[in-house]
Amino acid sequence: MADSKGLELYAPRGLRYRRTWTAAALVLAVVFIALGQTIAVIPGILLGFISPQGQGIGWQGTAWTLFGFAAISALVVLWVKFFERRSLKTIGFNGSGLKRFARGYAVGLLFLLGVVGVIAACGGYSVQGGGAFGTANVAGALFPILVLLLGFIIQGSTEEIVTRGWLMSVITSRHGLAWGIGLSSILFGLLHAANIKPSPELLTGVLNVVLFGVFIGLYAAREGSLWGVCGWHAAWNWLLGLGFGLEVSGQVVETTPLVVDLATRPETPWWITGAAFGPEGGIVTTVFLLVGSAVLIWRGRTKDHGVVATGEA
Repeated sequence: MADSKGLELYAPRGLRYRRTWTAAALVLAVVFIALGQTIAVIPGILLGFISPQGQGIGWQGTAWTLFGFAAISALVVLWVKFFERRSLKTIGFNGSGLKRFARGYAVGLLFLLGVVGVIAACGGYSVQGGGAFGTANVAGALFPILVLLLGFIIQGSTEEIVTRGWLMSVITSRHGLAWGIGLSSILFGLLHAANIKPSPELLTGVLNVVLFGVFIGLYAAREGSLWGVCGWHAAWNWLLGLGFGLEVSGQVVETTPLVVDLATRPETPWWITGAAFGPEGGIVTTVFLLVGSAVLIWRGRTKDHGVVATGEA
């Protein structure tokens, strides 16, 4: 799109709608995340699910942390409803939700299976154990996996609400789609910059998270909805951590995985496996995201989905 200033990505805005200034929106995104996590972590510490250092204890701690992301979503929703005076349709929750979410979830699973499959074919993994169905207590092994499935839906959707739903739409309406995708993606990448100790895989991982933001931003803009990217994000994180027992942006979930328990082979170059950051820290993910982004750009019809604003707030 040559000039997408004034573009409303998901739904037209009303006459009373306020637009948050871009610099303020970038700061507020961080504030929403930090404040929302604080709201969730403090009771988690008191109840013994979270350590005083803020780390989840066992899969229950991980579940508490993931469900706690709902507090972040609540803060964004309150800001959108009461300060910006607009509906949730304008941040992407605008119809055909179940269909779009399910389709996005399926595409996210296929993407992750492709990445893990290529790394495995390169000799990047060894099998440390079987999956949940190979345990003596199948029901006991499946329970945390299903609980965390819901947790990852909340966590992945929340990150999309903050970055692609709210932040990207606010910036796009002022400066155009390229700025909206670019700035929201860079912030999204920086939020993952302290997940592990400084290392080459951390740098690659952060760059891949930025690239993921570009890819998923194009996906949301092309579809004109947030539902699909919420599904994609939730599926990727869940299958990565709970399907194969691999690191999710450097974080490990302590429970028996659904499919098989994989471990990174240290003799395989880090740039293939992503090492401590997980597959997101390797070039296999880079290639998949580049190809996916190129396909979306090639097939892109974002101008058919956006609604150009007709009034100033």
